[in-house]
Amino acid sequence: MYKKTENQLTFSDDFFLPFGGKLNKDNRWVLLAEMIPWWKAEEKYAKAFKKTCKGQQAFSVRIALGSLYIQERHGFSDRETVQQITENPYLQYFIGLPSFQEKAPFDHSLMTHFRKRLGVNVINEVNEWIVMEEQTGGQDDDDHEGPSSGQGSAEGGFAPETSEKMTHKGKLLLDATCAPADIAYPTDLGLLNEAREKLEHIIDVLHAPFRGEKSKPRTYRKAARKDYLAVAKQRRAGARKIRKAVGKQLRYVGRDLRIIEELKEHGGLSLLSRQEYRQLLVIHELYRQQDEMYRTKIHRVDDRIVSISQPHVRPIVRGKAKANVEFGAKVAISVVDGFALIEKLDWDNYNEGITLQESIENYQKRYGFYPEAVLADKIYRNRDNLSYCKRLGIRLSGPKLGRPSKEEEMDQKRLVHSDASERNAIEGKFGEGKRRYGLGLIRARLHESSETVIAIQFLIMNLERKLRALFYHFFRELFRGFTERKIFVW
Repeated sequence: MYKKTENQLTFSDDFFLPFGGKLNKDNRWVLLAEMIPWWKAEEKYAKAFKKTCKGQQAFSVRIALGSLYIQERHGFSDRETVQQITENPYLQYFIGLPSFQEKAPFDHSLMTHFRKRLGVNVINEVNEWIVMEEQTGGQDDDDHEGPSSGQGSAEGGFAPETSEKMTHKGKLLLDATCAPADIAYPTDLGLLNEAREKLEHIIDVLHAPFRGEKSKPRTYRKAARKDYLAVAKQRRAGARKIRKAVGKQLRYVGRDLRIIEELKEHGGLSLLSRQEYRQLLVIHELYRQQDEMYRTKIHRVDDRIVSISQPHVRPIVRGKAKANVEFGAKVAISVVDGFALIEKLDWDNYNEGITLQESIENYQKRYGFYPEAVLADKIYRNRDNLSYCKRLGIRLSGPKLGRPSKEEEMDQKRLVHSDASERNAIEGKFGEGKRRYGLGLIRARLHESSETVIAIQFLIMNLERKLRALFYHFFRELFRGFTERKIFVW
């Protein structure tokens, strides 16, 4: 049961400290609490609960979203997040508690439920509200100026007002990256060995009620383990040895699956836990894929499973020097004035060029006009996108089609170099998320939870940028006042 509150925002002066004193209003957690539109997020969060549901009252959206923000901002585990909140009054104020309390506000197991209930859509909408409020300066949607043409200004940057209505303004940066999941590097031999071990455990569970009545089916687990280690321990095993070892493990897994089918006829699968039953379904599909690749001698199959515990993870071919293939979700984002928004998040390896037109239309819906230029790499420059941008009068970065004259060639080179320099902002955004925050390794295990965590990473980056701009204004005014006083004394 969820009960809405009239206002999720509380004031720092109202926060009660039993040991005396007041919270510092310039503390980053106090400032961040004022930036997040908690009341808007509550409207979406409340829809995750049934109106007729009875029971214990659920925690507010500020506790749920605030706790996830703290966790992803510092890379804490679920237990450590609750422990840090229990010890820090500023974190307790950030999640909306009225006063400091020494008891943990909730159990760490609820963090998983927070990730499920919020979801990627709620986080993306909150992120968009924050970005639009910063870029429009708090104006109404009908009369705001929109983004500036330049990138990376400290204030977020807006052009001066003009009397004429502009149809094209600002620059839209587009790119995609992979958010790697926390899984071991997958190999066919390793996956089949893991599947075999899990099937042997399932056989033990299903045979337990018939112990003493029926003999246990032979699984040859010791021989299977020996065959696996004979190849896995080799530093450089040849392709022929690996294929032979994969064939052996396939036969072991197939035998175990047939044994489970026989046990299912006698006792059913009711003895299995939800996790074990889910693993059994995943292993069935894994066996089908591996058997198909083994028989046809190929190394590719649609919706390939690379992790039994996280079957939603897919291989993403990136062609990077460090890692040609990454395993996780592919995220296409747009960056305007240093603020990033997710345009498409999917676990399949899609072509990011298909997101250009939708991203431009989203830009038009947000600001009321189209961008004057779209800065993206070569994969976005297909015929459909080029004709689409030409029809709307939008310049798509990169050289024009056809052979230019010598004068045009020099101008194009300068423009391409300028676009590449400005497009570094989106590469820097990926680097910021992966090096400083948790975008480089998504440790959530469930499908929905992983998407929520990825969305929170971009929410953190936008709020941190907004916070840096706030501190920039503060120190600029402080320095200006110090300079004026120094001049007056002189």
